[in-house]
Amino acid sequence: MNRREQIKSAYKLAGGQADFYDGMMTYSTFLGKLICRVVWNMNGEKNLRYLEKALSGIPEDFHGRLLEVPVGTGVLTMPVYRDLPDADITCLDYSEAMMASAQKKAEAAGIGNITFLQGDVGALPFADESFDIVLSLNGFHAFPDKEAAYRETHRVLKTGGTFCGCFYIQGGCKRTDWFIRHLYQPMGYFTPPFETEKSLRSRLRDLYRETEVTMVEGIGCFRCKK
Repeated sequence: MNRREQIKSAYKLAGGQADFYDGMMTYSTFLGKLICRVVWNMNGEKNLRYLEKALSGIPEDFHGRLLEVPVGTGVLTMPVYRDLPDADITCLDYSEAMMASAQKKAEAAGIGNITFLQGDVGALPFADESFDIVLSLNGFHAFPDKEAAYRETHRVLKTGGTFCGCFYIQGGCKRTDWFIRHLYQPMGYFTPPFETEKSLRSRLRDLYRETEVTMVEGIGCFRCKK
């Protein structure tokens, strides 16, 4: 199964019972599609494109150690992990409720090579250079201490390893910026300061020897080599 097919299978993995969050992330429910279009200016093709870019740092035959932080509900990544039986995967999230949802999806898909941990991205409980890949989907815009998050994800990644993922970027879409400023930020879902495309490129170049940043509306997708 290629990466696009894995992403498309995410809603099926949720068992057809997607809640609001999963429906939005997978562009699979009426309300989820509405939020994607109104807030993020995303249609189905754009949604697929940004997720493909965000997950492009994970080889289809990957068999090393991977850390995902935050795992969220796991709706986007469990279809990917299902096809990586030889990988050693660790999924970490600060929210026990979100992580419990991810665990249920892993169990439903019969994935047995994942360790789930509750923890803080700003103080990761791992030794230096522990992972071949660090993946972070839609997390950095919510992390309260972004400097610590950048520092820790870099610290636990092996030299030559890949840091990849995506998150909200200020200035990518004016409509999205308005909703973040007037709705998401006051509700506590997103925490400033936010990166711009320019600041993200500069930050990643300072940390990694190879960097690639792709913008899809207000989402910045990145793939870096340490």
